[in-house]
Amino acid sequence: MERRIGVYICHCGSNIAGTVDCEKVTEFARGLDSVVVARDYKYMCSDPGQNLIKDDIKEHGLSRVVVASCSPRMHEPTFRRACQDAGLNQYLFEMANIREHCSWVHEDKGMATEKAKALVSAAVRRVYYHEPLETKEVPVNPNVLVVGGGIAGIQAALEVADSEHQVYLVEREPSIGGHMAMFDKTFPTLDCAACILTPKMTTVGQHPYIQLMTYSEVEDVSGYVGNFKVKIRKKARYIDEDKCTGCGQCQELCPISVPSEFDCGLGKRKAIYIPFPYAVPNKAVVDPVKCSHLKGLAEGKDVCRICQKGIEKKGIPGCEADAIDFEQKDEIVEVEVSNIIVATGFQQFDPSVIYQYGYGRYDNVLTGLEFERMSNASGPTNGEVLLADGRKPESIAILHCVGSRDENYHKYCSRVCCMYSLKYSHLLREKVPEAAVYQLYIDMRCAGSGYEEFYERLQEEGVNFVRGRAGEITNIAERPEEEGKLIVICEDTLVRRKRRIPVDMVIMSCALEPRADADQIAKTFSLSRKADGFFLEKHPKLDPVATMTDGIFIVGCCQSPKDIPDTVAQASAAASRALAMISKGKVEIEAAIAVVDEELCAGCKICVDLCPYKAISFDEEKKVSRINEAVCKGCGVCVAACPSGAITGKHFTTEQIMAEIEGVLV
Repeated sequence: MERRIGVYICHCGSNIAGTVDCEKVTEFARGLDSVVVARDYKYMCSDPGQNLIKDDIKEHGLSRVVVASCSPRMHEPTFRRACQDAGLNQYLFEMANIREHCSWVHEDKGMATEKAKALVSAAVRRVYYHEPLETKEVPVNPNVLVVGGGIAGIQAALEVADSEHQVYLVEREPSIGGHMAMFDKTFPTLDCAACILTPKMTTVGQHPYIQLMTYSEVEDVSGYVGNFKVKIRKKARYIDEDKCTGCGQCQELCPISVPSEFDCGLGKRKAIYIPFPYAVPNKAVVDPVKCSHLKGLAEGKDVCRICQKGIEKKGIPGCEADAIDFEQKDEIVEVEVSNIIVATGFQQFDPSVIYQYGYGRYDNVLTGLEFERMSNASGPTNGEVLLADGRKPESIAILHCVGSRDENYHKYCSRVCCMYSLKYSHLLREKVPEAAVYQLYIDMRCAGSGYEEFYERLQEEGVNFVRGRAGEITNIAERPEEEGKLIVICEDTLVRRKRRIPVDMVIMSCALEPRADADQIAKTFSLSRKADGFFLEKHPKLDPVATMTDGIFIVGCCQSPKDIPDTVAQASAAASRALAMISKGKVEIEAAIAVVDEELCAGCKICVDLCPYKAISFDEEKKVSRINEAVCKGCGVCVAACPSGAITGKHFTTEQIMAEIEGVLV
């Protein structure tokens, strides 16, 4: 069959035309084999540009189309649709990137033009061997899985559930709420964090379309977009949630006290406990590592059980609801969902690795989260700001960028540190108004609605701003006024001199960093990670919530550091994407996938182990590999690895690739 190829060169305004001579490239394309029409246009992605392609397909009977413009990631779907609209199979299209690969990386116009010619030649040679492929559609399961019960997960779950679609909300901790549940107030409006969050938490716990699965973790994800199968491990709470009333009697009786994770170790909790007063679900949980009875059972002993039996001698009853069940076991729950929204959050940078700051060595050197709990009315000090010896501080230093914007730890800005540092200053002015407060900053980054105004407000409240990063914190006094103090040593770049600032307390605004288990989460959900460790989105500007795995979205601080408003907005965006797919009722599956020639397959199973999307299974009866077309993403790993050449990548055949290479070299 005769190939009739049309070639279209985009100027992209001056993005391409400023460095590449588009007219010369067009003239070159006219002389290539099988090219019957070649044109250049200022903006090929515009409606007039697309109409050029559509009209030529009909008028010249084009059987193949090449567009040389920008990144295929940005506009390949646009031009594929244009071809389809004109009656041409979308896979009979090829795109050459002469913007990112030519004009944006070269300064010499002659060289850039020659390179553009080579790329166009490669695309024309390749498209000659393209074959029409047909996409498939599969039905969509209407359920959605949300992983992570912080504010991002809560918002996403409520958005989906309010449309009357079933949501499974999985949270690894005993209660939802995440880090926001630990906060006292939120910037810049200084709303009570609990007042904002608690109604949403309660709604989640009572919502008829949300199945809340706390103290649970996702163990395995299989399937494909629209039809994921997920295995969830519900860890044993050793509490019958249906019977537990949340009265707290069990934790009052428990004789074992350990540092509270929720209070960052500043307060205590029991071995059987309710995480915090407004926890959802408001049910107790037994810590199997600290519980005397469970540890005794491992040694074949029946000890303690005071929470269950009470103290008979004193006439104090145990759990009157009979909710404690020490025989409870972990349970595996399997659910089927169309989309997965990952909202696993962040962890606070551990400042103890910055030895010169003395965290963990000096009393009264706190992290931001520790101060959040101290200043919270439901915290370990009932909201009083106190030193380790019980006194109120007379001076406090707040250090910015601890672990952020630092070549030794994290190069990135954590975005929220400046603002929550300002918030701490305000809280200190409220709780210890006579204390001197120092902010040690590199520069103030207050980008957000009302943020700059909040900064100005703090300047008027008498906070001392010192422009300079702290170099060291020591307790070695050099002057009488430094005795018994922590001395923050820094360079004040505004006055160009070194300063020693004696204070009673130091609060470190620590970086937000990826969770320690981010790598395991990435493997479970087939996610990629950026250089900074956060999960990688499909496109940072055009698709910031989707991932390279269709149907799996990332929201909140697992994607990058962000404040609460941005987190909520992103969570709502992911929910809308999930609902759009559900309302459509079906999803289109990519046709450019791998296929197995069973006659050539040797049954070595190399492809099964290598497939990053778990799309390949092994037929034990026929001893050959099989590819699930709905799961395969056409990445080509199996094609390259197959020792017998039994696997072929549709749309990336050897013939097509070799023709493309020859075209570049001509």
